[in-house]
Amino acid sequence: MFFSFLSYVSVTGLAIAAGAGGAVVSAPIVLGAVGFTSVGIAAGSYAASMMSAAAIANGGGVAAGSAVAVLQSAGMAGLSGAATAAVGTVGGAVGGLVAALI
Repeated sequence: MFFSFLSYVSVTGLAIAAGAGGAVVSAPIVLGAVGFTSVGIAAGSYAASMMSAAAIANGGGVAAGSAVAVLQSAGMAGLSGAATAAVGTVGGAVGGLVAALI
């Protein structure tokens, strides 16, 4: 009985760690893949269409603090410490949820 509990905890712990680590490592890769690059938004990308929609919705400019502005900042400068913690937390939660479902 105790060993089955120990097995469950170790699998869950591994899933949480993998989710958190995977999310933190993959976030910059995903940002670049959708067009939020270190030199700006890539032409013709998903990020460019997001920026266009945001600019149209705001009368010609992208609002400071909007999702597009925050993602562009992360794409150019990388994730801040708080953003890294948030991404890791969400990744860990998803890993734990997957482990609980399996």
